[in-house]
Amino acid sequence: MIAIGADHGGYALKEELKKYLEEKGIEYKDFGTYSDERTDYPIYGRQVVEAVQSKDFEKGILICGTGFGMTIIANKYKGIRCASCWSEEVAKLLKEHNNANIIALPGRFINISQAVSILRAWLGAEFLKGRHQERLQMIEEIEKENMK
Repeated sequence: MIAIGADHGGYALKEELKKYLEEKGIEYKDFGTYSDERTDYPIYGRQVVEAVQSKDFEKGILICGTGFGMTIIANKYKGIRCASCWSEEVAKLLKEHNNANIIALPGRFINISQAVSILRAWLGAEFLKGRHQERLQMIEEIEKENMK
């Protein structure tokens, strides 16, 4: 199951992506926001990230104006790997090389067609393991040292 959340800058794109997830039969839970009124992205980013970190949800989708604010929030949590994706290739590599469990999307800079393509690439990619697993183990060591 996928956790999805957005601030006002990502609200419209979130609503469109929910339609795509429904069409594909992919279960999700919407953590908000529920309108395009100004709000603060850390509120919704935190909810999605904690849902993924707790393993209640396998993956997460975060959307704000640039995707950067949500990415910053997400990567404050141990075991979370997230980046803002603006292309299919980057989304695919995000999963293949980094085994990202959350993707952030820039709601103000991509349209629904682009967002669906990016999301499809990320969801369809598989973690390649091998040398990439070794790098994730290095990241886990850094987390142990720096995240209490």
